[in-house]
Amino acid sequence: MNPQGERWTAERVLELAPDAASRTAGAKLAVPGPWSGAGAHTGAGTGAVWGECAGSGGRPYRTVVDLAGPGFHCSCPSRKFPCKHALGLLLSWSKGPEAVPEGAPPDWAAQWLGERREREAAGSGAAAASGPSRGPADPEAARRRAERRARRIAAGASELERRLADLLRSGLASADAASYGRWEETAARMVDAQAPGLAARVRELASVAGSGSGARETSRLLEECALLHTLDQGFLRLAELPEPLAATVRARVGVTPDTATLLASAPLVRDRWLVLAQRDADDGRLVTRRVWLRGRETGRMALLLSYGAAGRAPELSLPVGLALDAELAFHPSARPLRAALGTRHAAPAPVADPPPGGDAEEALRAYGEALCDDPWLEGWPVVLSGVVPVPGQDGGDWQLADADGRSALPVTPGGDESALWRLTAISGGRPVRVFGECGHRGFTPLLAWAPEPVAL
Repeated sequence: MNPQGERWTAERVLELAPDAASRTAGAKLAVPGPWSGAGAHTGAGTGAVWGECAGSGGRPYRTVVDLAGPGFHCSCPSRKFPCKHALGLLLSWSKGPEAVPEGAPPDWAAQWLGERREREAAGSGAAAASGPSRGPADPEAARRRAERRARRIAAGASELERRLADLLRSGLASADAASYGRWEETAARMVDAQAPGLAARVRELASVAGSGSGARETSRLLEECALLHTLDQGFLRLAELPEPLAATVRARVGVTPDTATLLASAPLVRDRWLVLAQRDADDGRLVTRRVWLRGRETGRMALLLSYGAAGRAPELSLPVGLALDAELAFHPSARPLRAALGTRHAAPAPVADPPPGGDAEEALRAYGEALCDDPWLEGWPVVLSGVVPVPGQDGGDWQLADADGRSALPVTPGGDESALWRLTAISGGRPVRVFGECGHRGFTPLLAWAPEPVAL
């Protein structure tokens, strides 16, 4: 719902777009011509926008948006989420009641909204029913399934150790592009062993092996082998590890609790969670959406993960730059970051000030401390305050330098160069506040404040 009855700004709508093409297509539909029966209701409990958009076929596409999620539904065949019709409808609604008037939803929109809220209520009830007081329906069967999976993963890790030993005996120089197929086969065997985390690391190793045979590539290959070996050994010796580290190893291998179980058993952390960034990654098999949050009161960072089938964006979509009053349950780990979204107590709302930030040295210190707890960590979310983007020669080797010039962070190579130039335009040579991930490859900027938040 949208308790305040406020219409969103166009910027807030466009933050929900899955890509630049969707923003452009949605903007073209933000006109009265293709729409009929468009309306909105922003009273308590039924915040929604709906409308029918003329398409290439004989029947218009029916589009409805639940503002509480937000949640989206459209009868078009698009695999993007939200689709251009939902974006165009919301952009029209943002212009005011003269574009999309207030009213009661038609039957088709009311039916979808009702079914959506019933599913949410059922999900909350299921989570409550599976709490610690009741436990799983058959705990003995659940224990046996967990033991069988653990044995399969241990067998996969042992096989992977033999594969790494063969590689080291023959020399890293032998791991060239021609061996990519063998590593891909090994990754498939890790999937069969129900260890998706090991499979992902094997594929990363395969990509490094196929990228060249220079000193830099060989050094990185050695690093990946060492990290993979450490993860294998960690799982094979779980009983010897302290529980927080054992939980980290299980998560890195791919053994994680389902959302309902986590929300029912883990402590819930309620806060006003500022939505810092949202990014999608498509590996051809799965679309992974990463949403970064920061608690306004607790100061904790959180990462939400949502998945969609290949080529289809996940359903979870949160407006960047707004704060969400909600409960989170953090996955067990030596350095908790990943979380599950629980009950939302209010609609996303603007915040008065950006979060506090630090300098480059503080960012590196935060990543280093997190790395001590999780050696397989690629990056840690941080906010940099008072940094200036500095491009290198020919636009390469970017840095984010502290305003006093005492320290700087290299920007992750191979990123979106257009985002870096947007950041430079926002800065204009003046210090800015930037959110991103600090890791061993550098800093990846994701959001900047100028003074309003701007996704990069």
